Amino acid sequence: MTNRSVMKALLAEYTVSHDPALAAEGAAMLAVLEQSFARCGYGVVTPGQGDFGTEIGRLAPSCDAGLVIAPDHLLPRFTMILEQHTHNLGCGSMSAAVCANKVQTAKILRSHGVPVPDEVVSGQRVIKPVNGCGAQGVRLSDQPAGAAEFGQQYIDGEHLSVSLVGSMVVGDACLYFSGAPPLVLALNRQSIEIGKDGSFHYRGGETPIDHPRCKEIFQVAAKAIEVLGCQGYCGVDVVVADRVYVVDVNPRITTSLVGIAACMKEEIAEILVAASKGNAPQEVHMSGNVRFDKNGKVSSA
Repeated sequence: MTNRSVMKALLAEYTVSHDPALAAEGAAMLAVLEQSFARCGYGVVTPGQGDFGTEIGRLAPSCDAGLVIAPDHLLPRFTMILEQHTHNLGCGSMSAAVCANKVQTAKILRSHGVPVPDEVVSGQRVIKPVNGCGAQGVRLSDQPAGAAEFGQQYIDGEHLSVSLVGSMVVGDACLYFSGAPPLVLALNRQSIEIGKDGSFHYRGGETPIDHPRCKEIFQVAAKAIEVLGCQGYCGVDVVVADRVYVVDVNPRITTSLVGIAACMKEEIAEILVAASKGNAPQEVHMSGNVRFDKNGKVSSA
């Protein structure tokens, strides 16, 4: 007989079963979450091999909370299904939909004074998919952008990311900010290579790192997710040059979590649950630092 006194969490990671190119990375993130929720006393439920949306709709009603991890262009649809059946620990579907459109995201951030690379239509520039995930399809080129692509100014600087958790409260009709600033988990160094053909390749990174401009970097990243209304774990990719430029906002768990969890004394499960109720801690505590590759394998720094 099932013990219903045990809280159940649905952890729905898309790539493990549906995207071989990203499956190793997805499996590493999922393993970190599964272990953390289990240590916090949750029974963990994951989707089967069938249709991903159908599986979420089938499993979510019996769970106390859930979290979806999926490529940005798919995240809003699957998150909406989750929200219809259980308490969402991640970014809301509407904010995820805004972040999935990289052109719209940049326009919103720019209009609120958050530095972003200028949109550029000719010359040497970074060409990105409008709806992309990570570095897939991103390249440095002077050729015309393809369908569903756009160009941005290339910023020569340090490639970093900030991992944050936005704190929200469930109201009668919607989610609203708790009033607390986002919790900064860590500043991460990103290893980005540009191939001979101009294509960008994400190779992993290092976390946590220190930086002389930490305060500025954190302020820019926090403002970005506040402007976009992001709840839960978010990764904000930045390039640090004359200014701190936001180049992408990922409203979901990112690969950096595997390194953060290896160093963080707190449990990510407890942080996500607390933040979803407006009670995120004010800080976390780290011990040491690590490197991680693009597939989520962690090693000593």
